[in-house]
Amino acid sequence: MNSFNLLKSIADARPKLRKSEQKVADYVLSKPDEVIHMRIVDLASEANVSEPTVVRFCRALHYDGFQDFKLTLAQGLASNANFEQFSLNSQDTVTEFKQKIFDSMIGNLITIRDQLDANSLEDAISALAIANRVEFYGFGASAPVCDDAQHKFFRLKVSATAYSDPHMQTISAVTLGEGDVVVAISQTGRTKDLLHTVKLVRDTGAAVISLCPSNTPLAELATIPIHIDVEEDKDLSTLMSSRVLHLVVIDVLAVGVAMRLGPGLLDHLKTIKRSLRSLRQNDKRLPVRRMPPAGK
Repeated sequence: MNSFNLLKSIADARPKLRKSEQKVADYVLSKPDEVIHMRIVDLASEANVSEPTVVRFCRALHYDGFQDFKLTLAQGLASNANFEQFSLNSQDTVTEFKQKIFDSMIGNLITIRDQLDANSLEDAISALAIANRVEFYGFGASAPVCDDAQHKFFRLKVSATAYSDPHMQTISAVTLGEGDVVVAISQTGRTKDLLHTVKLVRDTGAAVISLCPSNTPLAELATIPIHIDVEEDKDLSTLMSSRVLHLVVIDVLAVGVAMRLGPGLLDHLKTIKRSLRSLRQNDKRLPVRRMPPAGK
């Protein structure tokens, strides 16, 4: 577990902890870098609790004790050290901001990989594999993700369509029924037009898979929510990270559906590949024309 997942699990567990244990949670969440260098007596003193309270806090999070908890926290912080969220500086060189963007993206991919719930993915793959129709809804930066998803699932012989226009989404939503699936993609989970169409979809009995942050209106409306929580402000870096993360999750779902559909699908994909050959230029290299020597 990396540090972001551990800190998120502490924040999620906090309401269920005793008041004294919440003091420990608050201190750890505010100063994780200091906690990894503390003794149990130090943390107890800083959080104004007893040492047994620190032990109970650790066990409430399913750790054997403070040392076990501290080791996991330290390992997570160390592994994330090179993958911090980036902030652009007007003085950055191309090399510097290239490094920042790649490191941030790698860190977010690792975080979401570890965070994704396998059961939610299984449920989503099962629903998609037997769906009569699959519709992808998204606006703004999520629209090209929907187009990419349509392309991937269309190749799998799935009846798939992508809509990024609110009017077309509404028409699509009211024509769905049981056995159909909508995949709603949003970086915020709070887009009003998307929430409106998803409510219409729910009224038809169709299933809704969401790719969005947890604890958002869209996640709560979905029948199968897939949580994608990126620890950063809604700025330039978020827009880039979320788009790539959504694309990768779509890849996971597409591969899962392909595996469910069985080996017969492989022959279909080979047929598609053969049919596309005529659209590609031959790999033969054109002969290099040599310039005649000067003076001739």
